[in-house]
Amino acid sequence: MFFIKVPLKLKNKYTWEGRQGSEYLCSIQHFPILYPTPTGLTALTIEIIHCKSEGHDFDMSPLFSYRKELNQVLFEGDSISRKVILNRPEKLNILNYEMVSQMLKNLKAFENDSAVRLVILKGNGNIFCAGGDIVSNFLSVTQGHWSYVEKFYEKQLILDYILATYRKPLISLVDGIVMGGGAGLSMHGRFRIVTENTVFAMPETLIGHFPDLGASHFLSRLPGHFGEYLGLTGARLDGAEMLACGLATHFVLSRDLLALENALQALGSSDTATISEAINNFGHKPTIKDDSAYGRLEVINKCFSKETVEEVLLSLENEVENRTEKWILVAIKSIKSVSPISLKVALRSIREGRTQNLKQCLVREYTICCNFIRATVSNDALEGARAMLVDKDKKPQWEPSRLELVSKDMVDRCFTGIDDDDDWQFLQLPDRSSMAEVLKPKL
Repeated sequence: MFFIKVPLKLKNKYTWEGRQGSEYLCSIQHFPILYPTPTGLTALTIEIIHCKSEGHDFDMSPLFSYRKELNQVLFEGDSISRKVILNRPEKLNILNYEMVSQMLKNLKAFENDSAVRLVILKGNGNIFCAGGDIVSNFLSVTQGHWSYVEKFYEKQLILDYILATYRKPLISLVDGIVMGGGAGLSMHGRFRIVTENTVFAMPETLIGHFPDLGASHFLSRLPGHFGEYLGLTGARLDGAEMLACGLATHFVLSRDLLALENALQALGSSDTATISEAINNFGHKPTIKDDSAYGRLEVINKCFSKETVEEVLLSLENEVENRTEKWILVAIKSIKSVSPISLKVALRSIREGRTQNLKQCLVREYTICCNFIRATVSNDALEGARAMLVDKDKKPQWEPSRLELVSKDMVDRCFTGIDDDDDWQFLQLPDRSSMAEVLKPKL
């Protein structure tokens, strides 16, 4: 076991305070965290051993033990077909800095390897990916390492852009939970295969964030205003609904995925028509449930086409007078409980995404995220993470607390670059100009 001694001066509720000379035994807690080391930025699991106050100024010097998680992403397959396997099932395959870095490095190598014909992306443990490591990001920001969080986010966006413009067929096997960053990995690819176990959602407004990682691009291209509905409410979809609305290209039973993988490996072809035919051999045509919100697209379009979030909410409330369908009640409850500024930013972001290409969407989302991380307008992103994922009291104190208190100027500021930091710059994505054909909308 290795030990590092890190003096911390936390000015928030996570500071342990005591009288001079006092020593306290803290309950042991484990935190996955993004942390700088002599070899660069890495993912560590931090275990708080004990805390000791030193002097009248109560500087705290916790002792930490740490271990580096190994094999968080597996790279398997043969020289013709490669597999990228997310391998943190006990943590819902959530993404950290190291995982994103590993995927970037290997996917670039696969793309440049003339022998590789196709790449399969999947997750271990009947889970695809529940998103990014929000807890680690929260702890990093509260310790003053917000620049590392921005760097992690930048890498995620670059990875998603490379996946969207990949020169070789990319096949995402989305079995189980796919949310947030997991959607960013899978929804931009050419082949998006779901199963009866798939659960999709973009629940970012619940934690004071907004649908990102290309969501303003793929949500805005769904039928009608279904994307606004998903982005504002965080509603969940099953595999059948994903296929119906265009988020998925194929539906395959979970029990057949291994056989499908073997068939794809045996193809030895990068021809998309050949790959599609092979997938179709395992495909099913699922039936959407009677109470599916997607079956109410006419009402969704009526409500979520309104210009403002306030008007969307009022329209939903008016619908309740005519029909008491569960999905409407759930949508109203969600909109009333999540971050008001997140709702307004999410609606504008999705609306702008409808007329922009993916590159423009990612650049805009990076700018918004940097404003959220730095709390230039509101602290809701940190407060949401604290309430829902760290302290788990489920009682976030949003500021502003009501929709009518969120001004246009506040929303505009979230879409503006960081002007008080000379080192900050807009997101720079790699040149993929030769990928114009791949960049055509796939939804």
